[in-house]
Amino acid sequence: MMSALAIVLGIGFLAGVMTFSTGLNATFENIVNGSTSDAVVRPAGDVSAANAGVATTQLVTPADIEKLSALPEVADATGSVDGIGSFLLGSDDKLVGGQGAPTLAFNYAPGENMQGEEILQLSAGGWPEQPGEITLDTSSAERGGYDLGDTVAMIVPTGEPRREFTLVGTADFNGGGTAGATLALLDTAEAQEIFLGGADAFTSVALTGADGVSQTELAKAADEVVPDGFAAVTGDKVVEETQEQIGQFLDVISIFLTTFAVIAIVVGAFIIFNTFSILVSQRVRESALLRALGASKKQVTRSVLIEAFLMAIVGATLGLLLGLGLSRALASLFRSFGLDIAGDVLTLTPFTIISGYVVAIVVTMVAAFVPARRAAKVPPVAAMRDDLVVQEKAMGRRLVLGTIAMLVGTALVAAGLVGAPGTDAIWIGAGAVIWVITTAVLAPVLGHPVLVACRSVFGRLFGTPGLLAGENALRNPRRTGATASALMIGLAVVSAVGVLASSLSATNDATVDDAFRSDFLVQMPTFQGFPAQYGDQMESVDGVDLVSRQQGTPVSVTVGGTPDQTFAAGVDPAYFEIYDLTMLEGTDEISGNQAVLSEGRADDLEAGPGDSIAVEFPGGKTIALEVVGVFEDTPTTAGITMPLSVLADAGLKRSDSSLSITVQDGADRGAVKQDLEDIVEGLPILSVQDKEEFKELISSQVNQLLYVIYGLLALAVVIAVIGIVNTLGLSVLERTREIGLLRAVGLSRRKLRLMITLESVAIALLGAVLGMVVGLVIGVVLRQSLKDDLTVLSLPVSSLLVFLVVAVIFGVLAAIVPAIRASRMKVLAAIATE
Repeated sequence: MMSALAIVLGIGFLAGVMTFSTGLNATFENIVNGSTSDAVVRPAGDVSAANAGVATTQLVTPADIEKLSALPEVADATGSVDGIGSFLLGSDDKLVGGQGAPTLAFNYAPGENMQGEEILQLSAGGWPEQPGEITLDTSSAERGGYDLGDTVAMIVPTGEPRREFTLVGTADFNGGGTAGATLALLDTAEAQEIFLGGADAFTSVALTGADGVSQTELAKAADEVVPDGFAAVTGDKVVEETQEQIGQFLDVISIFLTTFAVIAIVVGAFIIFNTFSILVSQRVRESALLRALGASKKQVTRSVLIEAFLMAIVGATLGLLLGLGLSRALASLFRSFGLDIAGDVLTLTPFTIISGYVVAIVVTMVAAFVPARRAAKVPPVAAMRDDLVVQEKAMGRRLVLGTIAMLVGTALVAAGLVGAPGTDAIWIGAGAVIWVITTAVLAPVLGHPVLVACRSVFGRLFGTPGLLAGENALRNPRRTGATASALMIGLAVVSAVGVLASSLSATNDATVDDAFRSDFLVQMPTFQGFPAQYGDQMESVDGVDLVSRQQGTPVSVTVGGTPDQTFAAGVDPAYFEIYDLTMLEGTDEISGNQAVLSEGRADDLEAGPGDSIAVEFPGGKTIALEVVGVFEDTPTTAGITMPLSVLADAGLKRSDSSLSITVQDGADRGAVKQDLEDIVEGLPILSVQDKEEFKELISSQVNQLLYVIYGLLALAVVIAVIGIVNTLGLSVLERTREIGLLRAVGLSRRKLRLMITLESVAIALLGAVLGMVVGLVIGVVLRQSLKDDLTVLSLPVSSLLVFLVVAVIFGVLAAIVPAIRASRMKVLAAIATE
């Protein structure tokens, strides 16, 4: 049962990850396909303004829409106002969706998707028909605590920042849900007032083709009459671009989760191997008798493998059912981060079911094969011996092969560190995997000093039970090592991640200490753009000396002959008064169409002072910028930094990504900070932070990810603990006579329980020590390969101590059932056991 439980948990995690990933892809695919029309007229260029979350000044007039409607290929042309920079507040005045998905604000206009169905489907109430009315998606209305008829608060980019509406309906994209984003539909006139300054115009046009007209024909015809700066693209192209953009994000999540599933399965394999090794050892006489009765070696081997096969089938079946529930648990976890997955797409697909059974059967059969062969090699005459045991091979061969493997792993890691061809992480990752597997195989040898130390310490602290526990752990090093290896793998990953996280936090702290030159920093927790009016108000606060504004935007440049999307920043002159860039070449004095580049971006572009680079902005406009200087990489600005006026010339609406504020000499910093906070009071999209608060924000984001990783790794640790319980339980049965004799010569029940518990603690400590040592080495090596980004090496000493304590606690918990079972044995019956 315990071995099957390891399979259940491992396959459950794998099936849960696969089901969640499939559902995640299906959710976005349904939304994209259900919300895209036959063709779209949008700003030209490779950088999508809407996807980038920036607003352009490019507009389509009603006259342009009339031209499009008059085309014989067009059945319908619907103008859309794509609102950028709005945020929905809940009834508790907190941002709906937290720091996750954005608010998508549009004017309501009925339209059809590529399947000829309505893009928007009404769930309750009605559509906004006049100013002051709003329709939200169903999920956001629920999360915001709103019912039909309630007053809804939203932060908007122009005019009074807080605006209120009456909720008149709820609706969703055709295809189901919004994947966590907030959908806000407004009356067209009001949307134009809020997002377009009252202009009677639109930002894009959705086209529906006439009967028999293909998407290509529709887009080609529309392209002939669209205004300058716009292009007509097919719905298929829009879907392809969106899926490609989203796919990169989804692939990261899938790989991230699959990694932990693989870890869980590998840990389970060690438990299965150990279980069958013990079972074979306990049934050695039975195997010998079968051989004496005429069973062949193949038959004995097959009997063990068939047993493993049946266990795999049962474990996989239960694991798939567990995976279905786990996928919903993962969906709930990601929902807390703002990513909402539709529940009806979380179903077991045939591929997931087949994969679950295949992985379970292969892993279990492979893990059971070596013990099965060992059972078959028992000679028939051995059935007559009283002291029959399976003879273990010497450790010399294992040690030699393990040493060679360690050297190979070290060579791969060294190749990654010195810059071998390809990606450094692949070389180092391959070497790290070899290290972990080899350490698991060599655990009986490498762990000997740890077990000897445990025996010595336990003997001094607990007397005879402690010595006996240490001896029990040492008597079968293979079994102890295999049991500890399951825990070792989990803690190795935990420790390596801990080193990277600790180094990242230390690097961030050092970077902030070095780069944070302003007294206060104003920005959104999600680092998105916000209305420029807040900076205007903060400039007038008593005691404020300088307010530097930065506006970030994605851009496209040519690197190595191919387009490369990167990030650029527009800054004002005050930026250079607050921040002192370390110039490597040229000057940081920029004006007009000039720019300075970071050292890394200059290398990518192969550009320096005097060169010109072509930068394409959202909306399709390309501007040639003269490079006047190259500065040392810094987090205070982007790799391409230019005056704010360039962004305006490119057609981008003014907004701010961050405000850097300095205080006048002699001014009361506390009073200034309070006045600044008063400006953004009631606006949860903005925060005023000093250096320490900014550090805490960065650290909290790192820790949030770290806790998620630890939570996912907890499953592997739980499986490892099951392995310890399993090994101890079988070991207690194996030593029934020995335990009876110990009780007969005076060992009390309490001391017997203590002995079993200490044996479990020794195994747990062995796994913890080996895991943390290997994990630390891997973490340090990975940090070294990332030294350009993680400039400070920091070891998570406090976390490692916590891991050690947790390992001891797990050891104690794992021993509860075996220890109780051992203490309840009847002495005479135990002594009489064969």
